[in-house]
Amino acid sequence: MQAYQWGIFAIALGTFGIGTTEFMPMGLLPVIADGVHASIPAAGLLISAYAVGVMIGAPLITLYLTRYSHKTSLLVLMVVFVIGNVLSAISVNYETFLISRIITSLSHGAFFGIGAVVAMNLAPFHKKGSAVASIFLGLTIANIVGVPITTWLGQTFDWRISFAVTAVLGIVAFLGISRNLPAMPRAEKPD
Repeated sequence: MQAYQWGIFAIALGTFGIGTTEFMPMGLLPVIADGVHASIPAAGLLISAYAVGVMIGAPLITLYLTRYSHKTSLLVLMVVFVIGNVLSAISVNYETFLISRIITSLSHGAFFGIGAVVAMNLAPFHKKGSAVASIFLGLTIANIVGVPITTWLGQTFDWRISFAVTAVLGIVAFLGISRNLPAMPRAEKPD
């Protein structure tokens, strides 16, 4: 693989982790509800809270991160992702789990947007489209592979393991981004 492709792979791994953690709770609602002492409908609100966090967080976080380089922004977003998933894995009550899901969701939209820009900037002109597609392929593979595996882990062993696994994915993506993305200029603020 060429040097720029490792950076794109690291970002795609981040989108894989984010996609996995977004959709995995749907298959784990009964066990999560039991684990945080809530009803299944209340646990379902955790999915809505994540969506609201993405909706509100994406534009605000992206705008805030324009003062930093793209690489730094992606690293910060992976740290937020890891913190949110670790908090999910150790949650002992509904409120803590709800807060952890909102924290995790804040990394979602900004990571996809900044990651796509970075992929496009890394790739040679004739590969820009496939570079961006590679980033979003991580999300597709998450739905096909990541969600079923983590759902199985959560139903078979403990739902907390599923969130710990996605936190580890975030750590690996962080390391990959840190090592494989070149120093990048600061993002320009929109007028």
